[in-house]
Amino acid sequence: MPHDLVSARNRNNAKSMRKAMTDAELKLWNAVRAHRLMGLGFRRQYPIGSYITDFACPAHKLIVELDGAQHNDPNAMRYDLARTTFLETSGWTVLRFTNDDVLKDINGVCQHVTITANERPLQ
Repeated sequence: MPHDLVSARNRNNAKSMRKAMTDAELKLWNAVRAHRLMGLGFRRQYPIGSYITDFACPAHKLIVELDGAQHNDPNAMRYDLARTTFLETSGWTVLRFTNDDVLKDINGVCQHVTITANERPLQ
C-alpha cells in the first residue's frame, strides 16, 4: 500500500519518534511487527494528515494509540478528542490503550486489536 501524502516535516517527525519509543510502544511493536499478530500489517508512528499515529494497520484502517499519564491533562484530552474525531471522520477506527494496559496485559490488548480488525473490512 503506498504512503499517504504527508508533509516532509511530519514524515521526519515520525521517523524521529520511531527511534525514541516508550517501553509500552516497544512491547506492542514487538507483538505486531512483521505481521506477527494474525497476519495484520502494522506501521509505527504512521502519519495521517497533520497527525502521527502510534500504530496503524492501513489494510483495515485501524489505529492503535498508547496513552501515558500526560494524556490525563485536560488540554491533552481535548487534543486527543479532536485528533480522534478527525481520524474517525477520515474512515479510521481508533483504539486507545494506556501504557499500563500494554505492559501488564499485552495478550488482552492484542486480542482486542484482532477482534476489532476482524470486524473491519479490508480497504
